[in-house]
Order: sequence, then C-alpha cells, then structure tokens
Amino acid sequence: MDRVAIVILNWNGRAMMGRFLPSVLEYSRGEAAVYVADNASTDDSVAWLEQHHPEVKIVTLDRNWGFAEGYNKALRQVEAEYYVLLNSDVEVTHHWLTPLIEYMDAHEDVSACQPKLLSERDHDRFEYAGAAGGYIDRYGYPYCRGRIFDTVERDNGQYDEPAEIHWATGACMMMRARHYHEAGGLDGRFFAHNEEIDLCWRLRLTGKRIVCVPDSKVYHVGGGTLPKGNPQKTYLNFRNNLVMLYKNLPDSDLKSVMRRRRWLDYIAAWQTLILNQNFGDFKAILRARRDFRRLLPEYKAVRETLQQRRTDGGLNDRSPFCIVWQYYARRRKRFDELK
Repeated sequence: MDRVAIVILNWNGRAMMGRFLPSVLEYSRGEAAVYVADNASTDDSVAWLEQHHPEVKIVTLDRNWGFAEGYNKALRQVEAEYYVLLNSDVEVTHHWLTPLIEYMDAHEDVSACQPKLLSERDHDRFEYAGAAGGYIDRYGYPYCRGRIFDTVERDNGQYDEPAEIHWATGACMMMRARHYHEAGGLDGRFFAHNEEIDLCWRLRLTGKRIVCVPDSKVYHVGGGTLPKGNPQKTYLNFRNNLVMLYKNLPDSDLKSVMRRRRWLDYIAAWQTLILNQNFGDFKAILRARRDFRRLLPEYKAVRETLQQRRTDGGLNDRSPFCIVWQYYARRRKRFDELK
C-alpha cells in the first residue's frame, strides 16, 4: 500500500499533462506514487504516458465517467493512506507535499486539506477554483478566502495561517483514504461541479474537519474542461448545488432555505436573460431547477441516512449570512470584509 497516492484524472488532457506532469513527478519524488486515471480519452494520452513516463501508474476506465464517478472508480483500485486528487492543469512547487502530509499526520480529526491555490497565469493572484479555502453561505453559494464571485484577490500573505474551512478544492485536495470511502466518495450522479463541496460537507456533518494549509502552494490554470459561460457548466452548478443542499441541510432549515433559493435562482435566471442577454444560461438554470425536482425521490433515502449520521460537531456547517447580499448590496468583495 502507498503512503501517499497522487491521482490525476485525465480526459483528453495530453497537452496539459505534457506541461504540468513533470513538475508533479519532480517535486513529489520519494514522497508519493503518481497515478493517472484515464477517463477513456480519445487522444494519445495513454500512449504518451507509457512512452514518456513509464514510472506513472495508469488506471484505465472504460468510458468518460466525469470527475465524480471517475475518481470513485479509480480510487477503488488505489490502496493508500492518503489520496491527493490533483487536476492535470496544476503546476506544483518544491516542498508542496510535506506541509500537507505533516498536518494530516498531526491532526487525526482532519479528513481533507488543500494548499494555497494560486493562478498559473499570475502567480501573485489567487485562483478562482479554491484560493485559500472554501466556504458556503446560508443558501449554499460557495466562496473562498481570496475569491468571492468574480472578485479574485492578490496574495499579499493575508491568508498565510492554516484555517478550518467548509470545503477543499477538488483541483488539489489531500484526503484520508479511509474517510473518503467511509463517506461513500464523491456523488457520481453530480458528474462534475460541487462534488467536492458536497463530500466535504458530508464529512463535516460527522464531526470531521477540513483545513487549508497555506505553507503548501500550487498554481492552477482552471476552466480547462468546461470554460466559464458554458451553459452545461451553469446547469451542473445549479442542479448539483440544489441537490447538495437537499442532502445536507438540517431539518430545521430545509424548507426555509429551499424556498428562498427558489426565488434567488429565478432572479439569477432572469438577470442572465435581461441584463446579460444570455439565453443559454437562462435555459440552463430553468432546466437545473426542473431536473432537481425530478431527482428528489432518488435522494430521499440518502438525505435520511445523512441526517441520522449528523453529530453536534457538524451543525455549524454554513456561514450565517447571504453572500449575494454581502457582495452586491453591502459591496463587501473581500473575505476579510465579511461579517
């Protein structure tokens, strides 16, 4: 069994691996085994790996299962104490793994941690996908230390202390393998988007902790699979976020939060149509709401099980405010300005 297994999920990402895999191999040597789980790529990813990096262990999947189920299927074939889920478009740095391993070793109640995520295009700026650790507001909207909606901060050392967070980014997340499997892994029905937030929330409900360890830093390109503005990405984000809320919200908040989210989603849909003239995203949000309603019967038993597992340590699972109101009405666009 490996102590640390870095697992890169790949789908037609030969070009990205050509750019960034060498840094992973160089700066992880002696600390981790490196795996590539291939989601039935149609490019020459596997042949290129076999020729240029025979030291990489390849897990071949029979079709494109998406991010969530692709990782589930791959990790069933990887035995390790710690998994590192790493995107193929991440450039790692010297000494990036050691702080993560040391923190996890020293804190048994921590299920997952992430490094500081910076932009590969601008090393002094945080990267959208995870920045210095993720949070969710009262209504399920995600934001980060260093990124709220489209406002991304420069890294001036303001988030250099380890911090407990609500979720760690799937772009680069170290996880205790035992906890991953005990929690049931990522929700494969999500396909992509919000799956790591959902998993971290489920872990937090049982008293586990999620932490950002900024002594480790990596650089992320981001947006490689579905770029921003793609209606399919909008659809998955809205649908999966609603399912996540339904699964994890406490009984006391479920009806009121879902009622307010319905209004917020319809406001967002009409805003995209009227202000942005984006008919694709308008239709995507409406389709997400429709498909969420269709999925509810499938998730009823899942919700009941999760609520039965809930512990007191997992009750404080969201920020108490509405981040939409904070950002647009109160004009608080930096994490340190939030109340």
